[in-house]
Amino acid sequence: MIKNELVLRDVNEGDLPIFYSYQTDRSANYMAAFTAKDPLDEKAFLRHWNKIMSDETVIIKTIIKDNTVVGHIAKFEMFGSPEITYWLGKEHWGQGIATEALKMFLNLVTIRPIFARAAKDNLASLKVLNKCDFQIISEDKAFANARGMVVEEYVLKLSK
Repeated sequence: MIKNELVLRDVNEGDLPIFYSYQTDRSANYMAAFTAKDPLDEKAFLRHWNKIMSDETVIIKTIIKDNTVVGHIAKFEMFGSPEITYWLGKEHWGQGIATEALKMFLNLVTIRPIFARAAKDNLASLKVLNKCDFQIISEDKAFANARGMVVEEYVLKLSK
């Protein structure tokens, strides 16, 4: 692999312990807001991942940067519409990886329109989505496990 190369590949079982370690970061959970009820429950984490990995409607990829698993990105169905989600380990934030990975993923997943959601105060994620041409179309509120309260979020849409 070339230095600084970003690759999306299918998720394998060996990725899950890395994803779990990323999920257990308290400040990353706070930023994401809408997370697992108990991010430290490894059994629930594995049940969730086994479910999504066997769901034929979900497209999920591991994000690799310089031969290192840095996160994951996925398309899933929510409220009958395709949505994207992504998670990077905190040590990989602020390097343009999420933006590059999302652009690559959107070349693989060509369903349009496709939607995304982000807590209103998750400015980094909103910036990534904006750079990938997602537009805010509405606002919503939902209970955020990571914050223990109702959080306002933006709903974004990519049409092209």
